[in-house]
Amino acid sequence: MDKKKITNMEVKKKNRNDVFRYLCRHGTVSNPDISYALKLSLPTTTQITKELIEKGLVEEKGELQSTGGRRAKALAVSDNAGKAVGLDITKNHISLVLTQLTGRILRYERIFLPFASEDCYYQEVNQKLEDFLKECGCEREHVLGIGISFPGIIDLKEALVADSHILGVSYLPFSSISRYFAWPCHFLNDANAGAYAEGIQSESIERFFYLSLSNTVGGAVYSNGRLEQGENYRCGEVGHMTIVPDGKVCYCGKYGCLDAYCSAKCLSDGKLEDFFRRLKEGEAEAARLWDKYTSYLAIAVNNIHMVLDCDIVLGGYVGSYMGEYIQDVREKVSERNTFGEGGSFVRSCSHKTGAAALGASLKVIELFMEQV
Repeated sequence: MDKKKITNMEVKKKNRNDVFRYLCRHGTVSNPDISYALKLSLPTTTQITKELIEKGLVEEKGELQSTGGRRAKALAVSDNAGKAVGLDITKNHISLVLTQLTGRILRYERIFLPFASEDCYYQEVNQKLEDFLKECGCEREHVLGIGISFPGIIDLKEALVADSHILGVSYLPFSSISRYFAWPCHFLNDANAGAYAEGIQSESIERFFYLSLSNTVGGAVYSNGRLEQGENYRCGEVGHMTIVPDGKVCYCGKYGCLDAYCSAKCLSDGKLEDFFRRLKEGEAEAARLWDKYTSYLAIAVNNIHMVLDCDIVLGGYVGSYMGEYIQDVREKVSERNTFGEGGSFVRSCSHKTGAAALGASLKVIELFMEQV
């Protein structure tokens, strides 16, 4: 009897969760729309949306246009249902994003702020966040939490940043960071956050590898709505796989790492947009650098594909400019690919700006969704 009761409760929770997710994805819809799409009875759907309205998560938005019968009530996620903050911490900047439960970005800002493992740094980050929310007109009580993207190994079991070579910290407890903020904090590796942004809002992608090409190189495996973490939370750390034996020194202290050949800094020490402008204008030195860069990148992409047999998404700073140059990479990958796949499995990222911050905010939303 108790077992059946628990099962019924789980079914109701799943149905409620599915209905809310549908509303978040599809904007303004009606109960009949939801009922048909999710294969739920109309009475069940109507009861669920009523509960969601009572919770303040959904609201009526008038009526939809008639298709011949009685006009259906228009339903949508409430603007005041909750919002999520994404914070991406890098060596020299922080990025802030505020998103609705639907995943729509309300505001994005990137701020120059060199990292320092000191109280004054986190206090300044918190002040920047408070100012950011004030400028957004976001009420404090509407913030569900903060997703924090960090470059390094994020050990979720031990609740700490296990190691971040680029920031020079190790065994940094989450609590030593979250204590500076007024909301619950959730931590992600930066490449994982970028992959999450790429995958969680897509209805068609089931599995892919996200290769983050920023001032450091990282990666993540996204599979069926989840990130594969690995036994030691290092899954996807391709930035430190060897591309050239005994090659150039990497910031990690080893030699020949992919990061030493394919970070964004290999193309430009200044603004990356200037490099791609020069490349587009046909400058010889830019073309030479690009040819060298994509040759090493093709080795990495082909190796990753051989191991995982899935699409490779190029993200990060370089990936955001990759759209019109993706064929350069595909052709070089195709030359190396044993199975003659043509390189079509390589594509550029969907989110060109602030992907890690966005992914961090979407993780907060997903955790909230699971509790609806």
